[in-house]
Amino acid sequence: MPQLVLSIDGVEIKRVNLQKERTTLGRKPSNDIALADMVISGEHCVFELDGAGQVVLKDLDSTNGTYLNGKMLHGEHPRLKDHDVVGVGRIRIQFLKAADPGDFGKTSSMPLEDLGFPDHTVVGRARLRVLSGSSAGLEMPVVKAVTTFGKPGIAIVAISHRRHGYYVAVIEGGAGPMLNGQSIGPDAVPLSSHDELELAGTRLQFILGD
Repeated sequence: MPQLVLSIDGVEIKRVNLQKERTTLGRKPSNDIALADMVISGEHCVFELDGAGQVVLKDLDSTNGTYLNGKMLHGEHPRLKDHDVVGVGRIRIQFLKAADPGDFGKTSSMPLEDLGFPDHTVVGRARLRVLSGSSAGLEMPVVKAVTTFGKPGIAIVAISHRRHGYYVAVIEGGAGPMLNGQSIGPDAVPLSSHDELELAGTRLQFILGD
């Protein structure tokens, strides 16, 4: 069965078995694969499955484009080959032509334990504390494999939990988001407890543990 493996900054976040004739991807909740990322259009692209098991990729006139193996689609509707990589914003989607469906539903998320992450009771002890503005003192838990924070259209970062700790990466905002007074840059950076983030004029402290 054809399968899509979604990841961000090398962290696998979801697997989707392609069982329908059309599997849509976009920011709107009505999509089969809904991704809350402002870089992704409401209806971004679609994976079409034909009777012979071939999967065709189509961009749906998205704002920021759909990429196949690093090249933007320009009206063409390519058939996907095994291990092709589709790029949508910072999301990377590997196509597997004949993956074992295993225990995954057609839109189910991969369990954190299967990724080598601790269970939610451990992950839940990580949080961001607002240090500035009217919301100073507010704490926001970091409870997912990948959690995004920020203001759409200005600056957004993603905090991901991997086998060896937490990492922060810029999704939107270029060199604007700061970590301990330094620009985060294009690559994911490891986080330590009590590190300070500055994001769209708001200071946040990353806290790990009780």
